[in-house]
Amino acid sequence: MNYRYNGQTIVHGPDTGLTLENAYRYCRQIAKHHAKTFYLAANFLPKPQRNPIYAMYALLRTVDDLVDHAEDKLTNGTLTRAEISSMMDQWKNRLHDCYAGNHNGDPIMMAWQDTLKTCDIPIELPLDLMDGVAMDITFEPFRTFDELYVYCYKVASVVGLMCSEIFGYSDRKALDHAIELGIAMQLTNILRDVGEDVDRGRIYIPLEDLDRFGYSQEAFMRKEMNENFVKLIRFQIERARRYYESSEKGIPMLAKESRFAVRVSSLNYCNILKTIENNGYDVFSMRAYRSFYQKIRTIPYIWYRTQFAS
Repeated sequence: MNYRYNGQTIVHGPDTGLTLENAYRYCRQIAKHHAKTFYLAANFLPKPQRNPIYAMYALLRTVDDLVDHAEDKLTNGTLTRAEISSMMDQWKNRLHDCYAGNHNGDPIMMAWQDTLKTCDIPIELPLDLMDGVAMDITFEPFRTFDELYVYCYKVASVVGLMCSEIFGYSDRKALDHAIELGIAMQLTNILRDVGEDVDRGRIYIPLEDLDRFGYSQEAFMRKEMNENFVKLIRFQIERARRYYESSEKGIPMLAKESRFAVRVSSLNYCNILKTIENNGYDVFSMRAYRSFYQKIRTIPYIWYRTQFAS
């Protein structure tokens, strides 16, 4: 059986079936297609770390796509909640099989199983991620930031924790800062995607913050821009920036060869907040976007900081 991704065929070896090299190549193609900033940062990692990072991303993307598919099917009535639960259980069983040493011919699981040989990544982390993205299926608004924090931890911070195990670190405090970077990035995602989420009938910003700035849920769903809304978004931006700032303390604790890639990813994500500001805080009709040139332009500055701040 051959695997196809983005129009390209990943073939098995002639005698031994799917090869590890092709499994990793399959994972890399998924990362390249779906995650431009992530893929750019991964290119600055030393070669031994790239394949595990691609495997991790492909694994997480598989979970995300599974949930997106289930969500769409649930919405149009072609899938029941019981069937969704069964799909989730099947995925978890595949993951447990992988950790037990059986990849069942799946290229992603084969690559992940190989990654686990050198990286101590507990199964609880990908399982937490699955629980987090599954929260989108039966979405309920977050009343408080504490509730949103749990969601951000599960869908983003666990990624930082897995990356830390792949990169290596000198101090376990690095894990606390990896959690912070995940929170910062997910808060950025939420701000970037406000318009799309409203079109789906969703508000991810905590309702207590809407109350704090006197901005109603009804106005949010109408995409109403006013002074109170601008104050609300400024508050969210500053919160995210505080997490980015604190997460910086963990980068010098990572293995030296991985620090540059982490800074590339962190700064380019943080710069999305600057784009939102430049767009006049209009997150309803303008999706904050950083061009490839804008991302590349940050590299000399990041290189300098990595050389003299780590």
